[in-house]
Amino acid sequence: MNKFAARLREVRMERELTQDELAKLLSVNQRTISNWEREVNKPDLDMLINISKVLDVSADYLLGIKDF
Repeated sequence: MNKFAARLREVRMERELTQDELAKLLSVNQRTISNWEREVNKPDLDMLINISKVLDVSADYLLGIKDF
């Protein structure tokens, strides 16, 4: 599993959010979240910024650049 997929799932679960709940916060469907977590595809840059804001975590962390 790539770092983005693993960290997205990890942070989502730490925040006690289901895929569906996160999807609603990001205005996407649940399948989109599932696809990101299963490495089927990745979000674009604008969506990565939105994910970071919604989950209150740095994009660097989600991308595996930094470990905090």
